[in-house]
Amino acid sequence: MPPVPPAGSRKFADQLIPIFQSRGRPSTEHTGQSSRDYSGIPRPPGRISERGVDARPVLSGSAATTRLTLMGNGTRDGDTRGPAAGPALSVRGLTKTYRGGFTAIEGLDLDIPDGAFFGLLGPNGAGKTTLIGAVCNLVRPTAGEIRVFGHHHESRAARRLVGLAEQDINLDRFLNIGEILVYHAGYHGIGRREARRRASELLDLFKLGGKAKSRHTELSGGMQRRLLLARALMHRPRLIILDEPTAGVDVELRAEIWQYTRELNELGATILLTTHYLEEAEALCREIALLRAGRIIARGSPEALRRQFGVADLAGVYARAMADEEEGPP
Repeated sequence: MPPVPPAGSRKFADQLIPIFQSRGRPSTEHTGQSSRDYSGIPRPPGRISERGVDARPVLSGSAATTRLTLMGNGTRDGDTRGPAAGPALSVRGLTKTYRGGFTAIEGLDLDIPDGAFFGLLGPNGAGKTTLIGAVCNLVRPTAGEIRVFGHHHESRAARRLVGLAEQDINLDRFLNIGEILVYHAGYHGIGRREARRRASELLDLFKLGGKAKSRHTELSGGMQRRLLLARALMHRPRLIILDEPTAGVDVELRAEIWQYTRELNELGATILLTTHYLEEAEALCREIALLRAGRIIARGSPEALRRQFGVADLAGVYARAMADEEEGPP
């Protein structure tokens, strides 16, 4: 397994906090009501001041159960109580049968806790893309229920809480990259002035500030990957879905994306990662589910899975689990 890249300076995280926290600034986006925080909960500081027992940032002087939440819920960007919060994603009895009779997923149940870094692994055709498409309203389920932070997945509230960075580069070739971000914000009811401000901040953050007037076809593959992540963050989602974000990228960009995703998660975002790189899942994810033929065949932390299958690494877990599934019950 390649070495885990060092966390490095906290500059990226320190920049993210003021970008994704309204810091008391009134806003009428999403609901038409002011998002100024009158709850009495202290606003997050400009940088991480403490870390709880799970290494997540917490506010100085706050109880250890209060963790800094990076993303807002459409009315206020602030803090949430970890133990009291429901799952970020709840899937019950999900079934998808395509025309022609092929069933990609059947009766799938899955809960992903708020604040998790969750990996979804499986071979091609296992149902990963179908699951993500259903959560993001790109695929219509045949049966079952999906809830995002308690909201039905088809509701506007749920859509605002999910950000998707796809595996394929699906950027509008008729817009420059600044316009791509502003248009995306508009889909979520964010005004043009606020959208331009966010776009400028995110482009600077992802080292694309000098390319705002460029078309995405003029960018390198690595720059386009960073742009996909910036677009996914424009509306400040709390659940970020990364569909094979490092597929086909070089070692340097891969380490950079690892750093971005780690620090987003440390700041409170829930991450759902799909990848075919087992060492990537082992290095990043706190919990992993193995999916085959539309069913979860194993789930647990990397350490728990290694113990369960009696192997030294996640590659061994994957090979053993898939082999056991092929053999079937004795």
